[in-house]
Amino acid sequence: MENNSCLKNRCVIVGGAEIKNYDLIKKYFSPEDFFIYCDCGLKHEKNFGIKPDLIIGDFDSHDMPQDLSNVIILPVIKDDTDTIFAVKEAMKRGFDDFILTGVTGGRQDHNLGNIYALLMLAEKNKNALIVDDYSEIKLIKANEKIKIKRGWKFFSLINISGTAKGIFITGAKYNLENAEITPDFQYGISNEILDDYAEIFLSEGSLLLICVR
Repeated sequence: MENNSCLKNRCVIVGGAEIKNYDLIKKYFSPEDFFIYCDCGLKHEKNFGIKPDLIIGDFDSHDMPQDLSNVIILPVIKDDTDTIFAVKEAMKRGFDDFILTGVTGGRQDHNLGNIYALLMLAEKNKNALIVDDYSEIKLIKANEKIKIKRGWKFFSLINISGTAKGIFITGAKYNLENAEITPDFQYGISNEILDDYAEIFLSEGSLLLICVR
């Protein structure tokens, strides 16, 4: 049977972290999205009102579904978390665009592991966004010009790998010109948009862009 999941334009991966404002998160979704719920991420199904196209988990934190027709059961002892396995499975199925939600908040080890998934996806030339009740998180790559519209309370640039060089910020409270940020000196936190939008560019490396509501 032909796998038609890649005909949908984007994959949404739902983890088990707390979500309070479901209406806010649902604004990011499209009717054509392919939904993967990861283990206890299934607790969000009712509030989203969206049935899973695929369920992945070892079910150490949620009851196993009775219908296993769209379920990948993982062993408890494994290298990948349920969420990271879901990301890799979605890439195998041909998806290039991702939204991850329910993947930040609670346990810091899972938070960091899921945020670093953005680096893995970027290295595969995939587009990915983490959304939660408080923020949007994406990875900016070299030579990528980003505009952030006014309306966010803060935005931050954080380096999680190597050295980011040739950083330019305009239209913000704290502008930069040909700067660099290293993982051991994170001075790009809590900036503010002053104009209609702020613009960010870097010539080398990558940076996390976190826009705070």
